[in-house]
Amino acid sequence: MKLRKYNLAIALALSLSLTGCSLIPDEEEPLKPPLVKPAEQNYSTDEVKTGDIRREVKGSGVFESTASEYAQFKSQGGRLKKLDVASGDTVKKGDLLAELVVDGLDVQTLEQKLAVERAELALKQAKQGGNAEEIHIAQLQLDIEQLKQSKLEQTAEESKLRATMNGQVIFVEELAEGDFVQPYQTLVRVADPTKLRFAYRSSDAGSISEVEVGMNAAITAGKNYESSGKVVQTPGSAPLTNDPDLKARYSNTLYINIDKLPEDAQIGSSANVSIVLTEHKGVVLIPKSGLRSYLGRTFVRVLDGKALREVDVEVGIQSATEVEIVRGLKEGQTIVLN
Repeated sequence: MKLRKYNLAIALALSLSLTGCSLIPDEEEPLKPPLVKPAEQNYSTDEVKTGDIRREVKGSGVFESTASEYAQFKSQGGRLKKLDVASGDTVKKGDLLAELVVDGLDVQTLEQKLAVERAELALKQAKQGGNAEEIHIAQLQLDIEQLKQSKLEQTAEESKLRATMNGQVIFVEELAEGDFVQPYQTLVRVADPTKLRFAYRSSDAGSISEVEVGMNAAITAGKNYESSGKVVQTPGSAPLTNDPDLKARYSNTLYINIDKLPEDAQIGSSANVSIVLTEHKGVVLIPKSGLRSYLGRTFVRVLDGKALREVDVEVGIQSATEVEIVRGLKEGQTIVLN
């Protein structure tokens, strides 16, 4: 009896054990992350090529006269009476350009004219009297009065500024009547419009520092004009001058003599200039945007199929858009641009 109860107890325990296991839910396996296709890199690329490259000075300039005068009062300054010309006027040698005020000169001139006429009358009367001593004194008095008149006329003329050449007025100082004029102040500039050369003025004097006298230049204007020329003056070859305006002009200006002027060329007409400093032909070239520098290295990124690698390079001359590669690349390779 006891054995039967024991077997029943074991059977019941086994049954509960199996039942208890079935009541505990099975653990779920963790979900595998979805497979993500890596994004493909999109590069901006270009192909290494061979060609010609040049480094040059390019810009826009104007035609200027090679013959001009700076009209200045040199012996005296004073208050301005009148400017007699305007920019663009055509003048002839001797034409009046400007005048200074000379206080009381008009009255002095009339008074001296009267004094001369009185001396002439006195001399005439002395000659009629026949007294040699009176004639001599009257003649000396006339000489004195005529000399005074000559000095007044010289003073009057020195107060007037006249053109010393035929030409066109290209500059007039902005002054009003009564303004004070300094000695050697340029009031008017006159230039000969038949004698022209080309002037290229750069805001950055360093950009033209390599240009030398004798270099060839190409001048173009519009669609139909093209001519060659030669550089005749650079900042380094400019003549010495004490004129501050000329010093400033010469410090950043190239002057070029042109083989053939445009038919409609005038003072101030504009044109374009190109001066080649260095030129290499048949060399390896890449776009400037493909060149990289970091911590003293100069390199490019080369794309071989899908593989990207860095290649150190040696560069030659550079233009505004391209770079010469002396060593490190060959034609046909693909480089990655910045």
